[in-house]
Amino acid sequence: MNEPIILIVDDSPTVRKIVQLTLQRDGMNVIAANDGLGALAAVSDYLPDLILLDINLPHMDGYHICQIIRKNPDFRDTPIIMLSGRDGIFDRMRGRMAGSNEYLTKPFDSNDLVQTVRRHLAAAPRRVRSQPQNPSRARRIAY
Repeated sequence: MNEPIILIVDDSPTVRKIVQLTLQRDGMNVIAANDGLGALAAVSDYLPDLILLDINLPHMDGYHICQIIRKNPDFRDTPIIMLSGRDGIFDRMRGRMAGSNEYLTKPFDSNDLVQTVRRHLAAAPRRVRSQPQNPSRARRIAY
């Protein structure tokens, strides 16, 4: 499997679908989660090459999810791009402090999304996958 795996975490079905279609057209595999617990399970099960993470999520916000992912050495170098409708300097700084690599403001341009994802994928080490990941044997993230 040569195509990168991208995880989109957003509680909006519309945003998830737009991101999924946009990135799939560019040759990427996309998996989706709609809340924090689903995000952590998907990270463990699918070992994504990059995570697109909304800030405002049910049960656990994106900042907290980012911090949890960064504490696990297996995912410390996985690029995380925060997505938010907020564009304030405080929100951007809080995202950086939580461990995100970049911050995109919604609504975003599809071309900007693809370019940002490609740039971070090119800079990050790729995971070696000799076969499709088996979710039942994947390592779990402690939270």
